[in-house]
Amino acid sequence: MNQHLLKRLWEILLVSTRLGLTSFGGPVAHLGYFHEEYVRRRKWMDEKSYADLVALCQFLPGPASSQVGIGIGVMRGGILGGIVSFIGFTLPSVIVLMIFASLLHTFQVDETGWIRGLKIVAVAVVAHAIMGMAKSLTPDAKRKSIALFALIVTLVWPATYTQVGVILAASIIGLILYGQKTELEKAVTSKFPVSRTTGFICLSLFFGLLVLLPLLRGWSTADWIALFDSFYRSGSLVFGGGHVVLPLLEREFVPGGWLNEQQFLAGYGVAQAVPGPLFTFAAYIGTVVGGWPGGLLGTAAIFLPAFLLILGVLPFWDVLRGNPKVASALMGVNASVVGILIAALYHPIWTSSISSPLDFSLAAILFSMLVYWKWPPWLVVFTGAAGGFIISLLSRM
Repeated sequence: MNQHLLKRLWEILLVSTRLGLTSFGGPVAHLGYFHEEYVRRRKWMDEKSYADLVALCQFLPGPASSQVGIGIGVMRGGILGGIVSFIGFTLPSVIVLMIFASLLHTFQVDETGWIRGLKIVAVAVVAHAIMGMAKSLTPDAKRKSIALFALIVTLVWPATYTQVGVILAASIIGLILYGQKTELEKAVTSKFPVSRTTGFICLSLFFGLLVLLPLLRGWSTADWIALFDSFYRSGSLVFGGGHVVLPLLEREFVPGGWLNEQQFLAGYGVAQAVPGPLFTFAAYIGTVVGGWPGGLLGTAAIFLPAFLLILGVLPFWDVLRGNPKVASALMGVNASVVGILIAALYHPIWTSSISSPLDFSLAAILFSMLVYWKWPPWLVVFTGAAGGFIISLLSRM
């Protein structure tokens, strides 16, 4: 391994770990943090490539924000870069949840003031991300209309597969509106450093494990195979991000007696409070069921589908989006992503975070820190946590 690659991997690890320590607020907020760090500050990718990657990961099953992080890591440092990016972003919350599971009987979950502040941080971060993306991805009235369509449909019909349906519809609209305009067909080449053979192998593994694991579970009495199968299927069959996986995990583990309802809800409360992807809830469940080895197994199993899918699809992505018709469809898809993000800004981020004039005031301050005063995101996060704590104290007076 040459020194240049080692330096690049170390850089990816440091940046992703900082994001893993400070990225509160769920998958949409994570995309905002990624946009600020990777696109605006470090310029590891351009706006269009980032939007294309987000659109693809929204369309694939699994944790969209984690897949975006893995994809950026792979583009920056190959497969090792993707692994390092994943470890940095995921490990902080995995450690916290595993420790909490180990200390379940002595640690109490509470809706504290700093958690309230972190929810408000998410409002400012997502609003800032939407501003930047909307400027480049919806520059004309047609694409603004597509974004509006996506916004309304996503809010009015908040079903599991609504986002997938909206993205499909937007791709057709984009093809119809822009398919004949050759000046809009140019696509940015991302030079994805993974071969198509590797991509094909990853896709084969994804579908193969989805079929074989339930069969192995039926033939074997080993608990670890049953655990791996439950987590792998939960990570493979989820569209819409971390919150959607929770009912799947509940059905997999609570009725079967792996853990009780109180243990499940306690872990869910802590998972909401820690940074990083909500899929790390698997680390908590795995630790309750099988100790630290179970926690590591659960984490690996639930994120493995995300790895296999992103490594399987991206080697073919440049060829697809370089096609004029696909490029036209992506113009509609990217505009729809802006609408989907605005919908998510309203619900659940705004509706669960802003409940008083003080909350709105703190959100305005944090937004100003990001947009006008150019404060680093990590400092905005800590300011928001402190502000939420102060608001909670004032509310009790």
